[in-house]
Amino acid sequence: MARHASALKRARQNEARRLRNRMTKTRLKNVAKAVRQEIAAQNPETAQARLKQAQALIDKAAKKRTLHKRTAARKVSRLARQVNRLKAS
Repeated sequence: MARHASALKRARQNEARRLRNRMTKTRLKNVAKAVRQEIAAQNPETAQARLKQAQALIDKAAKKRTLHKRTAARKVSRLARQVNRLKAS
């Protein structure tokens, strides 16, 4: 365990960041799941709306560096491709 004041502060900051990142990542998983559920239910309009929501949250997470920007782009791309496939069919 940390002993110096600066090390104790760094430990507190790291714990706060860890919890914030975990909360964000959990939320991202839930919105992606909601998009996939709408795709499975064959609802292109609601799937598109959920995709827009998911894209905003994923991009925000990348901006705050919770996710790497390429990981975020990949997630958005895969979800968008599934929604577009649903709309085309």
